[in-house]
Amino acid sequence: MYSGGNARIYEALRKHAGDVTILSNAWGLAEPLRRAIGHTPESVALRLRWRAHLALAPVVARKVRGELMHGEYDVLFGAYSFHSMCHLVPPYPMVTAFTSDATQTIYRNSEIGQAHPSKFPGGRLFDDRVERCEGHVFRGTDLLFWPSRWLKDAADARYGLSPSKSLLVPWGAGIAPPPEPEPTPIGRDRPVELLLVGRDWFAKGGPVAFDTMQALRARGIDVRLTVIGCVPPEFHRNAFVTVHPQLDKSVPEEAAIFARAFAGAHFLVQPSYESYGFAFCEASAHGLPALCLAVGGVPVRDGVNGHALPQGSTPEDFAGLIETYLDTPDAYASLSRSARREYEEHLNWDAWGRTVAGHLRARVAELRSASVSRARAAG
Repeated sequence: MYSGGNARIYEALRKHAGDVTILSNAWGLAEPLRRAIGHTPESVALRLRWRAHLALAPVVARKVRGELMHGEYDVLFGAYSFHSMCHLVPPYPMVTAFTSDATQTIYRNSEIGQAHPSKFPGGRLFDDRVERCEGHVFRGTDLLFWPSRWLKDAADARYGLSPSKSLLVPWGAGIAPPPEPEPTPIGRDRPVELLLVGRDWFAKGGPVAFDTMQALRARGIDVRLTVIGCVPPEFHRNAFVTVHPQLDKSVPEEAAIFARAFAGAHFLVQPSYESYGFAFCEASAHGLPALCLAVGGVPVRDGVNGHALPQGSTPEDFAGLIETYLDTPDAYASLSRSARREYEEHLNWDAWGRTVAGHLRARVAELRSASVSRARAAG
């Protein structure tokens, strides 16, 4: 599960919106099945749990409703899992809200889903049911906080959502705010440092990043590549590639390595196919321009905190773009500072929390006002 994202969402809501209670993730009468699925291999458990959760949504909804009856909550906030809100009828008036970086249907039908086809046997048999459930939940939810324009536009069109409830609020970086950086000096007379971060070398566009480095080295430029989070295959490693297979940011020594890699890099080169990507937010936090593909909801605005190249762009295209900045260091410094501003204004969890809390408070106030009016009318 997306523990990092969930943790940041929880912390931001607790800081800006008020008291937050985490409801149990148990499935009620179906809890033995959930636990049994947990004993299967992770690659199987993730997909099987997702489908079983949706199939058993009426059972899970009774469990959620029972927990809500133990308190008096103003808001029910769902992160990622729309399953728990499917078939749920709150026991009393409350505001419902939801956030996710993708929906299963939008992801599946996008260029991202086409690049990562389902490997689960029979997975497509549930597609129609999934989309019906998504539409039912999203149309019935009071506030939807989408982190990307890509997802908001697709959700509005696919599910027929109202602009008053479907809102664009970018997510933030998965790190504490670093000190405001100075742009890293760049030029043909010094080494150029590239960075890639992710658990899956191929899914994150590692081969393109490696070939970009090689293309620049073939032009006589001293370029190095640092990889964090995965181990490239042997044919994508050489003396100019530094690999940190895994860094735990909760360990000070490893967090320091992580921070130095971002602070010393010139570009995050990550031509991945993904629906969002916290690494891009973290890059902006360090004033590190990101080079990616114009795919999905990747939080890179062209010319603001990096460049999103068209799909099909080659390593030579990435190399050519980098080379233009080697000859225009002032333009690079400007892009670096702009990336940091993007983080400070948009790509941080405080900004997300303040915006979301404002919408939640306004909607709760409307609900209370309507309740008072009904009570007066009845009296």
